[in-house]
Amino acid sequence: MNYQQTLEFLYSKLPMFTRVGASAFKKDLTNTILLCKAIDNPQEKFESIHVAGTNGKGSTSHMLAAVLQAQGYKTGLYTSPHLKDFRERIRINGIMMPEQEVVNFVAEQRALMEEIQPSFFEVTVAMAFYHFAKNEVDIAIIEVGLGGRLDSTNIINPLISVITNISMDHMNMLGNTIEEIAGEKAGIIKTNTPIIIGETQEKSSAVFLSKATEMRAPIVFADQHLKAVDFQLENNIISFSVFQNDQIKYKNLHSDLTGVYQHKNILTVLETLNVLDQETEFKIAEESIYKGLINVKKNTGLQGRWQTLQANPLVICDTGHNEAGIAEVIKNINQTPYENLHIVFGMVNDKDISKVLSLLPIKASYYFCKPNLERGLPAAELASKASASNLVGQTYPSVSSAKEAAIANAGANDLIYIGGSTFVVAEAI
Repeated sequence: MNYQQTLEFLYSKLPMFTRVGASAFKKDLTNTILLCKAIDNPQEKFESIHVAGTNGKGSTSHMLAAVLQAQGYKTGLYTSPHLKDFRERIRINGIMMPEQEVVNFVAEQRALMEEIQPSFFEVTVAMAFYHFAKNEVDIAIIEVGLGGRLDSTNIINPLISVITNISMDHMNMLGNTIEEIAGEKAGIIKTNTPIIIGETQEKSSAVFLSKATEMRAPIVFADQHLKAVDFQLENNIISFSVFQNDQIKYKNLHSDLTGVYQHKNILTVLETLNVLDQETEFKIAEESIYKGLINVKKNTGLQGRWQTLQANPLVICDTGHNEAGIAEVIKNINQTPYENLHIVFGMVNDKDISKVLSLLPIKASYYFCKPNLERGLPAAELASKASASNLVGQTYPSVSSAKEAAIANAGANDLIYIGGSTFVVAEAI
């Protein structure tokens, strides 16, 4: 098979969460263990940091990778889902895995895939570990796909585990309460391995403390150690300073990730790097932190986080797609100057749609659309549900047609926000 045929095989032959949802989620690690055993357990041949959480784990993973690259370490980065190119999931120093290596891996493991019928995600995890080991990375940042305890990535033994936060998402697979979801995320906590929690939250903190005690894992809550102040946004760059115990620790940090929610993720990153520097052989200079955070997009290729697509009218997209994520998006919208607001919006059918819609502003023109995948919620159904929250707009057959209509209707000083789903953002980009 050539590269395109290889992708079609991966997408069509393997159960894929993006396409079919919960039925593709394998609730054990057997297939991942078998795949990795067949390729000589590559996950044991490099150091790693494991990152879980409901929101912010992608941004956190990319920022960690950007700083480690700035320090000069050969850094692997595994994330999901991809926006435009499958190979976005597997990078070394920001460079995507070569097409031919994807082809070769699938060809070599195809017989085993046919035998054990792994999911798409199980195969991509094994592929990433293989690529990182083959290329002898110094360290890899591994983002959890879904949950933690039973996620395919959870066969690694990382130097540090990280959990950004907990909110209601994927309840059909992870549980119906914050405590149950936290229990699944806490499954990445390993014996005697430091665990960094990004946000102190009333319902989840006790779960993490209990699991950390059970595993004898040193636990740190980043937001109890560090505080971001003087937050400013100018010319698509955010700046702020960070205090620790009322003492300035980092003055005038800058980042090219401009969402107001990023200060939470940055505190998580800073605490993780502090533990990495103090507790392991990896040393992180302050200069590398400054260099890495201002060059996250350049170093890692990250897209879709409060990303400006054009000006006049201002078009911005963001991958926030659950209740907590959309709440942060609304904060960004409220801090952005505009005359009129246009919202291009689409969702997948297994989210808590009513709660998300209830957060959106009534004073906006809506362009409802369906992302182009089986899980996509039909635009007419979304518009009907939106009307219950007094959101009024038109329906469109595709993301691109909705985006074009919004741009045609918007004035030069208007704001167009595109989101509701990672897959809507992917098509808009």
